[in-house]
Amino acid sequence: MHQDAHEFLNFLLNELVDILEKEAPTAKNEAETSPPEKVANGPMNPQANGVQKEPLVTWVHKNFQGILTNETRCLRCETVTARDETFFDLSLDIEQNSSITSCLKNFSSTETLNAEDKFFCDKCCSLQEAQKRMKIKKPPHILVIHLKRFKYIEQLGRYKKLSYRVVFPLELKLSNTVEDADSEYSLFAVVVHVGSGPNHGHYVSLVKSHNHWLFFDDENVEMIDESAVQTFFGSAQEYSSNTDHGYILFYESLGANKNS
Repeated sequence: MHQDAHEFLNFLLNELVDILEKEAPTAKNEAETSPPEKVANGPMNPQANGVQKEPLVTWVHKNFQGILTNETRCLRCETVTARDETFFDLSLDIEQNSSITSCLKNFSSTETLNAEDKFFCDKCCSLQEAQKRMKIKKPPHILVIHLKRFKYIEQLGRYKKLSYRVVFPLELKLSNTVEDADSEYSLFAVVVHVGSGPNHGHYVSLVKSHNHWLFFDDENVEMIDESAVQTFFGSAQEYSSNTDHGYILFYESLGANKNS
């Protein structure tokens, strides 16, 4: 069976969280309580008998979990409503000949809610035009970026793989945070989708270990030059013989690395 690497990653992380929570000493004493509600692809704080309790923080949370804040500003009364949600990865829309930085800017760009998409403002007690944007409130230690390379094309009635060239740098500055302070990250792994379509293909991985880049293809492992990473950015032309494209990127926080 063919499985999507991004879906598998989410399944794996959430499954690990469930296993670690069940194995925790406190979890055995609270077996009768309801399981934690999951929002987006990260868990939210559970509530027992209406009382807020501290969620169990596993090594999965410590490494992969960040917090997004969804800000909506009413254009009539200027009231800002903010809603936080946790995430284990960011899924980014991509464009031809773009970069991770530009994709992140688009992710946090302001969207106007009007016409049928008006926002219900609690202060105005009515539907109002509003502006909405998503920002990173708490950057994770390990930032996982999923490039949305598979898109449903209505004219074709099916999904198509986008082979767009998207530059992902070895060093990344995350600027779309709430504090507006740049968080610096270093690329250490890439999952590559090999193939021309969404329903077939193969996955290979690039991993940086002890300052050397390794290429993993099933049981075959070989050392590659760092410059070879850029061959997986994608294709500048729509029709190209190159079908090896970066799909999931793993960045490690440099700040957290220095403190450890």
